[in-house]
Amino acid sequence: MRKADLIAKISEKTGIAKVDVLVALEAFFKEVKESLKEGENVYVRGFGSFIVKKRAKKIGRNIKKNVAIEIPEHNIPAFKPAKVFVEQVKSSEKSELAIGAYDFDDDDDDEDDDVS
Repeated sequence: MRKADLIAKISEKTGIAKVDVLVALEAFFKEVKESLKEGENVYVRGFGSFIVKKRAKKIGRNIKKNVAIEIPEHNIPAFKPAKVFVEQVKSSEKSELAIGAYDFDDDDDDEDDDVS
């Protein structure tokens, strides 16, 4: 599902105009990004946490030049799903997750397709 699909689905379920949903979603993304830039985690109860993880300094290698380089300590954004969210995903049918809502049966149960 892409962002446009998410906006359309939210708009359909809530009756709010797509433009308003887009503005709200973009504002949410912006606030999460700003909070993470400042080192502040964002907790959404029942959904999960947007957190900042600190990566330690390490030695990497430039393969082309065969030179060791130092990769400095840095922060990365991460998402940690809530236990409730994880359980809901685990309990859902795997077939729905694997193929989604797509019907891969191309013959549409037509009997006329017999080739003898």
